[in-house]
Amino acid sequence: MAKTDNIKVGISIGDPNGIGGEVIIKAFEDPAMLEMYTPIIFGSTRLFSHVIKSIDSQVKIHGVKTVDEAIPGRINVVRLFKEDFAIEWGTVSPQAGKMAVESLQAAVAALKEDQIDVLVTAPINKESIQSDDFKFPGHTDYLNQELVGESLMFMVSENLKVGLLTDHVPISEVSNSITPKLIKTKIGTIKESLKKDFAINRPKIAVLGINPHVGDNGVIGSDDQDTLIPALEELREDGNIIFGPYAADTFFGNQNFKNFDAILASYHDQGLAPFKTISFGSGVNYTAGLSHVRTSPDHGTGFDIAGKNQANPSSMRAAIHTAVAIYNNRKLYDELTANPLKNQSRKRR
Repeated sequence: MAKTDNIKVGISIGDPNGIGGEVIIKAFEDPAMLEMYTPIIFGSTRLFSHVIKSIDSQVKIHGVKTVDEAIPGRINVVRLFKEDFAIEWGTVSPQAGKMAVESLQAAVAALKEDQIDVLVTAPINKESIQSDDFKFPGHTDYLNQELVGESLMFMVSENLKVGLLTDHVPISEVSNSITPKLIKTKIGTIKESLKKDFAINRPKIAVLGINPHVGDNGVIGSDDQDTLIPALEELREDGNIIFGPYAADTFFGNQNFKNFDAILASYHDQGLAPFKTISFGSGVNYTAGLSHVRTSPDHGTGFDIAGKNQANPSSMRAAIHTAVAIYNNRKLYDELTANPLKNQSRKRR
């Protein structure tokens, strides 16, 4: 991969009792990572010194007071926390949740001010982050509030991209949550992201049905016939290359997903279960549709292996690479579309 002009990669620490710190440090044990990017971790030097010792790593961290003090070629850690914190591996802790939220909020603030170029978030525990001041089920909902645009949970890997029509919604509420407006909004976001973020000019999008067997013409629910299918027909009439709805039970097993640039799943597990089965370790959770770039590994806090030096950093590394690739694709897209006549002139030459 070519040098990226010291793109500043902001990183929130996730739950300090999980594997977030471990995969962050392991990701940057590869010297090539520091040649390509300038990591800026929002956390605590004491915390990361403990992580480094626990996994017997040889990397060095560079503590800074502000983002402006970050130095290329170093693992920069913004000293965010003043209070002492004793790591309790694999434990759900309100204090750990509070630190995860403070790290996320500081990183997002820096992202909004363009002090960092992209944001990569380590995994949080959805229980411990809850408080009177923070009542979001996850990163996506918080980012949707803080950044411009309409967020979409978009799980991406080299060969598979899966967006969610509904994400952190109880299964009992999925059907009532799906409306024609939501369908059109999410497909519009996927299409725009494929063009701007992944340089796919005429994306082909497949949609999975809401009910088993797409409702079997109303025998197993009428949601597909009443809501999903009419919305897709309207989108096709507007020139969108949309296919489906497909029965989800066979779509991935028969390799049909390989025929499309992206798939829109109706609910969380319908999309994420096959995605993680096919792409686990190389997959990335990307929040598409927003004004700034945020990615995350495709795994959780890993409480069962926290502190055991067993965490695999490949998804964290993929999340960093993907965030920067999207950032560069957006810059190129903006450049190419800023002056169409000028670019058309260049093409003729």
